[in-house]
Amino acid sequence: MSTDAATAPLERRSPWPLIWLGFLVAVVAIWLLRDPLIWLVKYPDKLEINLAKWIGIAAKWLVAHIQFLTRGLAAVLDMPLDTAIAVLAKGILAPNDAVIVPRVSWLGVIGAMTLTGYAYGGLRTAATVFLCFTYIAFFGQWNGAMLTLASVIVCVPIAVALGLGFGILAFRHPRLATWVVQPSLDLMQTMPSFAYLVPVLLLFGSGPVPALVATVIFASPPMVRATVLALRSVPEEVMDFGKMAGCSPQQKTWRIMIPSSRALLMVGVNQVIMMTLNMVIIASMIGAGGLGYDVLLALRQGDIGRGAVAGLAIVAIAISLDRISQAAAEHQARPFKSGDTFAHRHPYLIAGIGWLAVTTLISLFVPEFSDVPKSLTLTLGDSLNEIVKWININFFDLIEAIRTWLLLNVMNPVKQGLLMAPWIAILGGLVLAGYQLGGRRLALLVALLVAFILIAGQWEKAMISVYLCAISAVIAALIGIPIGAWASRSDWGNRVATIAVDTLQTLPTFVYLIPVVMLFRVGDVTAMIAIVSFAVTPAIRYTAHGLRNVSPQVVEAARAMGSTPRQILWRVQVPLALPEIMLGINQVILLSLSMLVITALVGTRDLGQEVYIALTKADPGRGIVAGLCVAFLGIVLDRLAAAGAKRARERLGLLDINAQH
Repeated sequence: MSTDAATAPLERRSPWPLIWLGFLVAVVAIWLLRDPLIWLVKYPDKLEINLAKWIGIAAKWLVAHIQFLTRGLAAVLDMPLDTAIAVLAKGILAPNDAVIVPRVSWLGVIGAMTLTGYAYGGLRTAATVFLCFTYIAFFGQWNGAMLTLASVIVCVPIAVALGLGFGILAFRHPRLATWVVQPSLDLMQTMPSFAYLVPVLLLFGSGPVPALVATVIFASPPMVRATVLALRSVPEEVMDFGKMAGCSPQQKTWRIMIPSSRALLMVGVNQVIMMTLNMVIIASMIGAGGLGYDVLLALRQGDIGRGAVAGLAIVAIAISLDRISQAAAEHQARPFKSGDTFAHRHPYLIAGIGWLAVTTLISLFVPEFSDVPKSLTLTLGDSLNEIVKWININFFDLIEAIRTWLLLNVMNPVKQGLLMAPWIAILGGLVLAGYQLGGRRLALLVALLVAFILIAGQWEKAMISVYLCAISAVIAALIGIPIGAWASRSDWGNRVATIAVDTLQTLPTFVYLIPVVMLFRVGDVTAMIAIVSFAVTPAIRYTAHGLRNVSPQVVEAARAMGSTPRQILWRVQVPLALPEIMLGINQVILLSLSMLVITALVGTRDLGQEVYIALTKADPGRGIVAGLCVAFLGIVLDRLAAAGAKRARERLGLLDINAQH
């Protein structure tokens, strides 16, 4: 009895502190002996493989043999895209460019979109949609907005259909989901958006259709995940009813499971819409046109005011479609009566089509109905440029001081530390962390993915990416976690934070660059601030969600024991919400990595810049290798963070509870 009591503490003692101490001693020894062990400090060039060359050769061979298929697919996709552009933006033209059938009236579009908002979300949604489209019209962005909306109208149904199909396939075949679908989704969602453009440009050329293909590929994964989750959430009672009714697997899927999981599926549709709009500016690099091209051109010309106005127009479309799709997910349709006609069942649809037809017919005789009158449009770009100029003149010294301090005291030391660190130390530390958190399988995965970056010769650029991502993620967490904690303390704070987070998440990634470039010009500081602004939202959302979901009984018990509000927060709520907070940090890291490629436009020298250069030079091998390196970094960090969150849940006894949800 006494022997067991004496040995129990020894059995529970973890060996990991000693293992990590030994690892640190080995790293210090390598650093002190770095001259004779230089091959452990700097990865030998002779061990690198020119993967970009071989991938480039394979890509060219592939193009030579399947180009007829890609061109045929492009021709098929060109028809709905041309139709949407004709209806919304250009009208149907004769060979001599004479308009045969006009495009729909701008007043008709505003009215129809407002009516759609009212049908699904009521007066508040309708007012939001009306204000957004009115901004687009009166600030001179209507033509570009309609080109963008035409792309969205074509891309979203295709991406939703593909996502729904692959989601159903993954649900029906769990092994296929585990070994093929899930890894593919992880790779696609961590692959930089620019990297999609390189092979698409090679296979399809440039123009609106290749941009559409890249956008569909980029926007489909959320729908796959949402479909799998939605189908798994269908209650067993509903499934049993389908069996009792004698439904075939197809009938059970399409007539029972899909209608039952409509709300979750609409969340996937919402994500597809947001991802499509996020890709708008990036796809403009290969000929998408629309507002994305206007923003890109303005950034290249340094016309920040014009870029901001076009960017806000993209935001207006994003907010409108986001609000409508969210309202549609929550909308409960009234039951139809047996004698109802089509008009009785769909009054808003009939009214919207009628309004479009009437206003378009009037536009044949009244030019003001056809296009937004120039006398009604306002010019905001010049005013914004003047404001930026005034800020730079009056606050240049302060802005430059902040920028210099960040570079000298925060960013450069971290950057140089990572670049000088032995590659074997970073690889070994990540593998060791993977083994501690997830066992042999995670350690092996980390080793293989990091080894790919070394062998591909992208180590230095990868470390610059890690440095930017790490600093941005830490700052975003330091900002987002306190805000999330504040939001969890009151309903008013939660409401304000929710509105702010929802708004930030509807902004396309490029839009974050515009205000930062206005003040800080180009460079790593600009990139870091843009990344922090983009990535802070998950830290706020997950922290608030985790703290608010702590059991009220636990909080009451702590209060009954005399704990102060501060003690309850730090000693009760934060430890119990730690798994949720860690998941938020995981999302912060992934969003930071996804933003790195966008910040390549402001002068960073990381993997994002490598992808961007590959795009400009149409070098598929270089772009795919750099994109895979970013994706592998994202997968490594995602798996480590997820394993850490799982361990935290196990220690707190929360694993089974969350698994049930």
